[in-house]
Amino acid sequence: MVEIRELEVRHRAAAVSSLHSHIRGLGLDENGNPLRVADGLVGQVEARKAAGIVVEMIRAGMMTGKGILFVGPPGTGKTALAVAIARELGEDTPFVSISGAEIYSAEIKKTEALMRAVRKAMGVRIREEREVYEGVVEELKIRFVRNPFNPYVRVPVEARITLATKDDRKTLSVGEEITTQLVELRIKKGDIIQIDAETGIVTRIGRAKDFASRRRFDIEVRREVEVPKGSVKKVKEITRLVTLHDLDLVVASRRITFSALFGVELEKEIDDEVRKNVNQLVKKMIDEGKAEMVPGVLFIDDAHILDLEAFTFLTKVLESEFSPILILATNRGISKIRGTDIESPHGIPLDLLDRLLIIPTRPYTRDEILEIVRIRADEEGIKLSDDALQRLADLGEEKSLRYAVQLLIPAKIIAERRGRDEVTRDDVNEAASIFADVKESTELVRKYEELFMK
Repeated sequence: MVEIRELEVRHRAAAVSSLHSHIRGLGLDENGNPLRVADGLVGQVEARKAAGIVVEMIRAGMMTGKGILFVGPPGTGKTALAVAIARELGEDTPFVSISGAEIYSAEIKKTEALMRAVRKAMGVRIREEREVYEGVVEELKIRFVRNPFNPYVRVPVEARITLATKDDRKTLSVGEEITTQLVELRIKKGDIIQIDAETGIVTRIGRAKDFASRRRFDIEVRREVEVPKGSVKKVKEITRLVTLHDLDLVVASRRITFSALFGVELEKEIDDEVRKNVNQLVKKMIDEGKAEMVPGVLFIDDAHILDLEAFTFLTKVLESEFSPILILATNRGISKIRGTDIESPHGIPLDLLDRLLIIPTRPYTRDEILEIVRIRADEEGIKLSDDALQRLADLGEEKSLRYAVQLLIPAKIIAERRGRDEVTRDDVNEAASIFADVKESTELVRKYEELFMK
């Protein structure tokens, strides 16, 4: 049982963000037409409109046996669109993102690595009565320390959080397990959350309506809910989302423990019999009304790196009973299917391509780059002057959007060294002068080619 201590101390909140943490959905109006800037997305009007139709197909159960393929140059929002589709399907929809190269670096077979990714993308929503702490987050203070294995990385170790209902208020001291979840879920003031008193599992319910101190951005579209009544600590029927892979590990661990007693060497792969037993258990829980399936999104970037065996496996996955929404992405045109001499569009076999809805993406315009940089700066808590924003937009157009976004934090650090909390054009220029983009790096290699190691 996790330790949760009730305190009387209150603190201010800490904020963190990740690369696609600002994505809240596809940013469509009631007619399915994309808004210019909404839900953290900018531009890609045709792709977002197509993705909206795909979401409707998924909700109507009409994507059986089909998948999605995003095709476009690097840095055109393919991953962001995949994340947005998952957000549209529900905030707790599992989203698993892997690169095609990952399955070759694992110690397990390619098909096992893909199967684990598939199972992680299949959620099971379980209903049960639990003792929980529930309320709106009024104050939050997270303490970070340096990672003992990497001193340049900070890790969360503990937090103090004040939860309030309309009738009660409690300040809790929580340990590393719960704190890590608070960071990963990006919990902030005004969020309504639940903390399981026994397991420490944190669930974000939504944003409190009319929370006094909240800021409104185009990207802030979390579901608004009423502040709960009664005590902060209560017994309540809650829903918990686990994945098929989580259940696979639970069942496999029992078998491993039994095998270890007799000195049996453990296999790195999960036995098919384990997965079969889990499937039967889940079906039984669904029949009894104790659970429901939540198909998630499996996103595979650089899909052209996969080989014929992997593509055959994915084709079989599309036809299976427990299948997530499969989204592939590539920036290749006509290329060879890995491991063969067969050329095919995007390096993907035609029999699989025939099952995919193909959505193209295009390069961003300067105005779109400017809006994306503005959104990322807001998400990172970075204050930009108008000149700095314009300069970053220029760099994004000249070099790449990714390069412009990557300069945000270095420019912020330069500004702070100069005693300012606002990033100026000079700060951006200095950051750009010491950090090269891909094109500059390539030119440098060509210029000093004879000096580089062969």
